[in-house]
Parts: sequence; structure tokens; C-alpha cells
Amino acid sequence: MSNLIHKRIHALRGFMEEKGIHAFIIPSTDAHLSEYPASHWASREWISGFTGSAGTVVVTREKAGLWTDSRYFLQGADQIKETEIDLFREGLPDTPTIEEWLTSELDEGEFVGIDGSVYAAKEAFELTLKLNIKGLRLISDYDPFASIWHDRPEIPQNPIFVLPEKYTGESAAKKISRICDTIEKKGAEGLLVASLDTIAWIFNIRGNDVKCNPVAVSYAFVSRKETVLFIDPKKLTDESREYITSQGVTIAEYTKIFDYVANVKSPICLDSNKVTFKLYNTISADNRIIDIPSPADLMKSVKNETEIQGFNDAMERDGVALVRFFMWLEKAIPEGNVTEILIPEKLVEYRSQQKNFVGESFDTIAGYGPNGAIVHYHVTPESSLNIKPEGFLLIDSGAQYFDGTTDITRTIAAGPLSEQMKRDYTLVLKGNIALSRAKFPQGTRGSQLDILARQSLWKEGLNYLHGTGHGIGHFLNVHEGPQNIRMNENPTTIQPGMVTSNEPGLYRGGHYGIRIENLILAQHETTTEFGDFYSFKVITLCPIDTTPIVKELLTEEEIVWFNEYHKYVYDRLSPLLTENEKQWLKAKTNEI
Repeated sequence: MSNLIHKRIHALRGFMEEKGIHAFIIPSTDAHLSEYPASHWASREWISGFTGSAGTVVVTREKAGLWTDSRYFLQGADQIKETEIDLFREGLPDTPTIEEWLTSELDEGEFVGIDGSVYAAKEAFELTLKLNIKGLRLISDYDPFASIWHDRPEIPQNPIFVLPEKYTGESAAKKISRICDTIEKKGAEGLLVASLDTIAWIFNIRGNDVKCNPVAVSYAFVSRKETVLFIDPKKLTDESREYITSQGVTIAEYTKIFDYVANVKSPICLDSNKVTFKLYNTISADNRIIDIPSPADLMKSVKNETEIQGFNDAMERDGVALVRFFMWLEKAIPEGNVTEILIPEKLVEYRSQQKNFVGESFDTIAGYGPNGAIVHYHVTPESSLNIKPEGFLLIDSGAQYFDGTTDITRTIAAGPLSEQMKRDYTLVLKGNIALSRAKFPQGTRGSQLDILARQSLWKEGLNYLHGTGHGIGHFLNVHEGPQNIRMNENPTTIQPGMVTSNEPGLYRGGHYGIRIENLILAQHETTTEFGDFYSFKVITLCPIDTTPIVKELLTEEEIVWFNEYHKYVYDRLSPLLTENEKQWLKAKTNEI
């Protein structure tokens, strides 16, 4: 693999020299700035061999580097270890930013290249300013992979389908009307949308263009005068075409978005974090741009009653599948029949027996022992470990159902544990409970809640470097904004109807990892003289392993919450189980 990466970097450098470029930046995104791009746009993975969902590769004529966050420090180091690419660990004090590194490596007057068709407009503006200060210049006109990637996959042409309103709870026409009401108050007459999950939500369509994410490659322009869906006509079925047009939507060819936007004369609303540099620059210089967070993204994040009921129903079925999976796992580990690579297969086997199952919501993370310390570990035949009846096994998995999306992590004791393991596990559990029990006023941001999940760890000088929570789509992307719960500031407030993950963790490199994750639904709690207060309802239905718990580290309130949660899990799932399964679940949810 290292020889192949060397040849690819060499080809890129040849392209750079031909175009007079001295460094080229390759992000992990596509023309829609997706976290998980279709294979056509997997240029960063192709040039580096790094398969993580977040990371940027920079290649100069002499050096190359990969910048990625803490989720991928171990994976990144492993996947590029035999290449010339250096790893830069983002977020650490001694790690230079890409701009700092470039200004130290390049001479004044030299050129930095990006492909403007896959680079966020806001990031390109900021990059330009930082480079110009140091006398460097940005070129955004070239896609080198169009010429050097000879077997590059085509843009997907998979057919789309309509998600019925019995699942969505609202017609596309009503969503469009709500969007128009909002943008008109901001002084805009049209909303430009490039995010695939937002387009899928607006038009009540789903697709199969990105693994695990039920989206379709497309653009949209929403306005009172005319709403247009830009999509390859090969992707349309008679049913989907009929539904889309019945909602007052015009259909146009995918690539026509650029000509269309160039000719819009009325004020356009967009989010420059969600629109590429190329598409942004297509807008006429005479037109007014209202650059704000997309109102459609916020609407999508606040689930309606139908979507919430769908989540609850999907969680029940997912819980049944997980009971059956963990019963199998508990029996199979002592028999020596379990490997990391087998676990995803068995999860799909049990989940696929449930109504409305579509597929996985992401590639299952099944990390035993030291592999559990790799936050976004991806098992391969070469890395797969046999699960021994000892230590920790971390399993992070999820499913797509027509009526909801699931995401759950459980860390289980495969056998005997050290006292440190038990203590670490209990501290992580305390963080999960603290966030689950939160009560907070209207207007609270995720960054203000994040400390609840970390405080028990911080008191012991421990921490985890990933976020605590991300939004969850409704039969859409398992990672959804605009809300999150993390240390970094995010102006989006937590609002009733938002579904977010709660997943504190702790990772001891080379030894084990711990993460406990449930999904939490924000809801109105009470109204006092000080305003509205919100709380979280845990909607994930699966027992949490009690074996590693050091009960003495839990407060009485935490013990009460934990026992009530387990009673809730049993009461919801037991009517759906066989007698044998009920007995197993009862034992797993007994009070501590």
C-alpha cells in the first residue's frame, strides 16, 4: 500500500508542478460538504490511505501531512505509518494549524491549491486571508483527481424513493412554506441548499448514494416563487417524480444549479459553511447574500410528534435485536467463537429480523482490549482480535429504520477486570447519568452542558477528547447538526424535539477503551417565574452492564436513576420478548 500511496502523491506533485502550485490541500468532503462522501469524492482517502471520516491531507513538493482529530490519532498513525505522510494531531498545543505549517514551508509569492468545488466557502475565505498575510496566494480552479485518479468511481446514479408522510409527519410543500416564511423574515427570497441530508428532509426523499446515509446527490433552491430540485434524472422513479412535482417543485438536471444560481437576481440565503467556494462564487456579485445558519437545518433537527413516535418505535425494535445479540454474545465468548469481525455481522443478522430495518447507520465499531482505545476503530481481517473471556469489549453500532435512526455504545466485561478498569467504567457511567439527568433553562447551549459528562473524570485528572453528543437524523445521517454537546462553542441552543447522543468515554491507549452511549430527547420540563426549563428523556432501550460498576462511587441519586432506567428498559422490551429472553433481561436489569 505504501508504494501505491507514493505513486499517487508523485502523480499529484506532477500535476502541481504543471499548474505552478506549490502545495495542495485535500479535505475529506465532497461537493456537498458531507461528512461521509460518496466514493467519487473520496480523494483524501485515495491519496493517503487514511479511511477516517475527518481529516485533511496537505501535499507540498517535498512533504506531506495529515491533520486529524483525537478520534483518529491511533488509526491515522497506523494507516500512514509506512508512507511519507506525517501525522499532525489537531487540538494539541504543539500542533501547528495547516495555515501555520504552510507559511513555514512555503516562500512568499508561492501558490496553494484547493479544489473549490469541494471546499467550504467560509473556510476558503478564511484560508485566503491567512495565506495573504504571509504573501501566499490561493488557487481554487483545479481538481487534480479528475486527471490523476484513473479508475475514479462515477457520481452515484442510484434511484431515490419517497418517504411516506406516515413517517415524516409533514408534507414537502408544508416544509417549503415554513422555510420561506423564515427566510423572508431575514430579508431573503430564496434558500440555497447543498447538504444532502437537508435536501432529503425537505423533499421527503431518501436515497442510497452514501454508505449508511440514506441520501441522494442533489442540490436545491427553495423560494416562494419557485422551488427547484437539481438531480440526475436517472435517479427518479415515476413515483418519486410524481410526488416531488405534486408538492409544487420543479425538477432540473443536477449540474444546472450553477447556471440557475448565477441568474437569480433576488437576495439569497445560504450558510457559507454548507456551500462550496465554487458554488458561492457563482452567485452574481450584484446580488445580496444573507449568510446565516440554514433555517432548514434547525427545522430538521427539531423532530415533530410523528418523528418522535418513530424514534420510540424504532428503539423498541432495536432493543429487542440487541437483547438477542447480547444473549448470543454472552454464551459465545466463553466458547471462544467470537472475533471482532464477526460482531457487525451478528448485529445485522438480529436487526434485519426487525420490521422497517433498512441497514446500518454507520460501520459498527467493535473494539476488544487495546482496539477499544481507538475511538473510531474499523475492524479488518488483519486487525480482528479473538474475544477472550477477560477485559473490556466496546461495541458502538446503530441501525437505519424507516421510522428512525439508532446509535448505541455499550462496553461490556468479557470476563475479569482490574480495579482500575472498574473505576474508569464507573466514572464514565457517572458522566452519562449526569447529562441524562440535566435540567436546564431555555437558551442553553451544548457547550454549557458538556461539563456534566466530564466532571467526574476531570476530578481524577482524566478526560476524553471527542465530543459528548451529536444530533441524530430521523432515518437520515447518524451525525446531524446544528446542535451538539462538546467543549467547543456552538451558538445553537438545545430545543425540545432535538435528539442527541450522550456518549462520554475514556481511552487508555494500548490497553482498553470505555464508552457508554444513549440517545436523549430534549423535552419541556417546567415553566417557572424564571422561564421555561428543559430536560432529557433517554430513548435508547438496552441494559448497561452492571458487572464493572463500583457502587460505592455512585451517589444515591445516581443509583436511583440507574435502577429506574433499567426498570424502564425492562417494562418497554419485555412484552416483545420470549420467556427465556425476558428472564435474561430481568437479570440484566435487576436493581444494583
